[in-house]
Amino acid sequence: MEVPVKGRPRGQRLLQGVPSTSACAPPACENGQELYECPMCHLVCSKYQILQEHVELHLEECSFLETNLSDLELAQQLQQEEDRKRREITARQEREEFQKLQRQYGLDGSGGYKQQSLKNMEKEVARGRMQPSEYHKRKADMMESLSFGIDDGKTQTSGITDALFHYYQNECKDIKRVWLSAGVDHFHCSLGDKGWGCGYRNFQMLLSSLLRNSTFKDCLKDHSSIPCIPKIQSLIEDVWKDGFDPQGASHFTSKLQGTKAWIGACEIYSLLTSLRLKCQIVDFHEPTGPSGTHPRLFEWVLNYYATDKENGTKVVCTSKPPIYLQHQGHSRTILGIEEKKNRTLCLLIFDPGCPTQEMQKLLKGIDSNSLRLLRRFVGSLKHKQYQIVTVDGVLSAEEKVARRQSSQVFTAQRIP
Repeated sequence: MEVPVKGRPRGQRLLQGVPSTSACAPPACENGQELYECPMCHLVCSKYQILQEHVELHLEECSFLETNLSDLELAQQLQQEEDRKRREITARQEREEFQKLQRQYGLDGSGGYKQQSLKNMEKEVARGRMQPSEYHKRKADMMESLSFGIDDGKTQTSGITDALFHYYQNECKDIKRVWLSAGVDHFHCSLGDKGWGCGYRNFQMLLSSLLRNSTFKDCLKDHSSIPCIPKIQSLIEDVWKDGFDPQGASHFTSKLQGTKAWIGACEIYSLLTSLRLKCQIVDFHEPTGPSGTHPRLFEWVLNYYATDKENGTKVVCTSKPPIYLQHQGHSRTILGIEEKKNRTLCLLIFDPGCPTQEMQKLLKGIDSNSLRLLRRFVGSLKHKQYQIVTVDGVLSAEEKVARRQSSQVFTAQRIP
């Protein structure tokens, strides 16, 4: 028989789950008095009312435990679901950030110089800015250039340093003295490397100056022409294979060709060192002036170009190569520095982002307005960090080996 629970359907329903053999056990007798045994814990009660209250306590305890267990399980399930969703969101954000960085640094598998050149030329034809005949001619020229590994020279401007010399000789009354690097050509980013080719273009600028200098003739005997960007990528890959900068090689998975990968000061240093050129990286890792400026960078460049044999000459044409200048997201080439009569300094800079048409205007005549393309005052350079690469000699074979070994962990002169 079932134990009645005084109108509590919940308790009655739960009690139906009690094993029937215990629940239906007939009452026992002792000295003629009926005894009642609890079907759940076998406690013997002398009165049925006491047994009923006792069993209700059992049922309430079971209900309480089951309810609490159910709530705990639900809370755990909700927490697990929330954790899962959070992990999915984090993983998706990490994938998106990684893909964004891959796109930004040209490692997303979307192709390199050749593919971008063809794609952008096709867009120019579709927009009516290029005739199909010109497209096919430029494509053929590009394929020939790539097959020889030599830059086609279409974005190259020569002779600006000579034009600057003549300008400073005759103009600029407020200039006390100006120092110019050895002759250097300007290279502009083309349709094939727009958005990512600045490091390669600055290497071409530096190399154009080194090739003019007899000091480096032996080191560059196998590089008498300016290489195209895919060739530069191939050269850097060879440098990695030779053991230079293993961390950099790992970062790029030892592959640059066929990518739009950005390169920086470490890749330039490694490539130059592999050619037995003595160079160094100087790291201006934090501002040294008010409002985030870098006056120590300007002073360093002045000391690099200045010598003790100037004899009051206003325009000093040095034999020093230009300087590779890197900051986050872009690089440029320093080809000289002005010192004004009020002692302020101004860098002269080639920017690979400046179009060839604008640079060629300088060959027709320089004035203070057009010179703004090149001038950068202290207040103009306000990135958090700058790095420069300079070339100042030739390495022996033993020194090259030593520098290759030291490139296992890159170090730089830090200022301050």
